[in-house]
Amino acid sequence: MTKTAERPPARAAAHPVPEPPPCAGDRRRRRLVDQARAYGFLLGGLLCFALFSWYPAIRAVVIAFQTYTPGSPPEWAGTANFTRVLHDPEFAAAWRNTLMFTLLALLIGFAIPFVLALVLNELRHAKAFFRVVVYLPVMIPPVVSALLWKWFYDPGAGLANEALRFLHLPTSHWSNGTDTALVSLVVVATWANMGGTVLIYLAALQSIPGELYEAAELDGANLLQRVRHVTVPQTRFVILMLMLLQIIATMQVFTEPFVITGGGPENATVTVLYLIYKYAFLYNDFGGACALSVMLLLLLGAFSAVYLRLTRSEEDTA
Repeated sequence: MTKTAERPPARAAAHPVPEPPPCAGDRRRRRLVDQARAYGFLLGGLLCFALFSWYPAIRAVVIAFQTYTPGSPPEWAGTANFTRVLHDPEFAAAWRNTLMFTLLALLIGFAIPFVLALVLNELRHAKAFFRVVVYLPVMIPPVVSALLWKWFYDPGAGLANEALRFLHLPTSHWSNGTDTALVSLVVVATWANMGGTVLIYLAALQSIPGELYEAAELDGANLLQRVRHVTVPQTRFVILMLMLLQIIATMQVFTEPFVITGGGPENATVTVLYLIYKYAFLYNDFGGACALSVMLLLLLGAFSAVYLRLTRSEEDTA
């Protein structure tokens, strides 16, 4: 009688041993490592801001209360710089021109990008081409753009007057006339900077649900009614934010008056930033220039705070 080989007992199925949960110390250490890594990536940007933005701003506030000339030790002057700047005959003209430039830029340059974005949003063909065409002026360096418009506005052989002569229309002095110089600069600034605004508006328009327009069409709304009751409310936050940014930017206009008109004719285009440049680099009065800078900073800061407070209260009540 043969014996059958006995089979070895079957081994129990191997079950993976669960790892113990990380203790609180390990989680805290891992969180610290992640935060340190994140702040390490941000360190370069923070250093650039500290060196090129925050330090000059703080230094300008200090110099505003000093008599400062390069090469000589500064001396504290109290509010003498502010008093001298306030009694400058160009002070009132600079603020008047800056505020008028801002107002004209809102009237001319705020509606045009929104209308262009509406047109581009409705196009069915060559969308990419027209977006590049609209954004092209932004890619041109500001000084180059200003020099092109300076030649365009030339009262003698400029392209603007040549076109008017071809149409048998009266010519204009454009940037050389006291009545037309500021408006001419507003046109230049609008043309040079509206490309980015158009793309932001276009992105906001494309995020609006199509069902809202379909419902408005079923209710019999025409194009203007759809824009008023659908487009504007849906892009209200973007419109308000871009309006604030545009006001801040136009209050600091410098390139166009500096390159095209040089502040003239008869101080018709002297702005606050151009007057700051004159105090610093023509009059060698850095204390007066910093005093003007502090005034502009306080005005824009107060305006931004009030504007954001009003828009936030309107959003809460809506």
